[in-house]
Amino acid sequence: MDIVILDTGCANLQSISIAIKKMGYSTTITSNISLVSSAKKIIIPGIGTASAVMKRLSKNKLENVIRNITQPILGICLGMQLLCSFSKEGSGINTLDILKNSFVQPLKSNHLPLPHMGWNKVIFNKKNILFKNIKIGSRFYFVHNYIVPINKYTLAYSNYGVFFSAAIQKNNFFGVQFHPEKSGSVGAQLLKNFIEI
Repeated sequence: MDIVILDTGCANLQSISIAIKKMGYSTTITSNISLVSSAKKIIIPGIGTASAVMKRLSKNKLENVIRNITQPILGICLGMQLLCSFSKEGSGINTLDILKNSFVQPLKSNHLPLPHMGWNKVIFNKKNILFKNIKIGSRFYFVHNYIVPINKYTLAYSNYGVFFSAAIQKNNFFGVQFHPEKSGSVGAQLLKNFIEI
């Protein structure tokens, strides 16, 4: 199976690749248009800034390629946020606009420390293949300062001072705010579920 991890220049590319290889699958880390377009599954990783990753996607002419992908694609953390229309990170930036009229905003955690870093419960409010064989309320590992508010695309939510989207879906586009590659057995199960869609 051709599993592509999009080379966004972020720091956790190898950790995602290693997590998937432990499950018996191979991956390719690339920004090559042909390889991305022909992949069976695509993962958009996320550590860094929205502006830096969007510039890289634009430079590699991948924005419209991603928008028009028909195979399953998973955005992780910042990768999920990029699926929205707009991010209020920094001075604000237009993102991929796949999840129409959705936006990313700073996490206002009601005096809890930022970034939100550590294990937190994820509650599913819709049945979905992404959470197959995972118990409602399972803990996943988060590291983030920005959130996608709960909206019509929300599959699961979490709370850190405020409620926010922990997972989203629109058609073949999936996203998770947490890091499955750092979330132990439940994270491995979620990655397996995605790969086996």
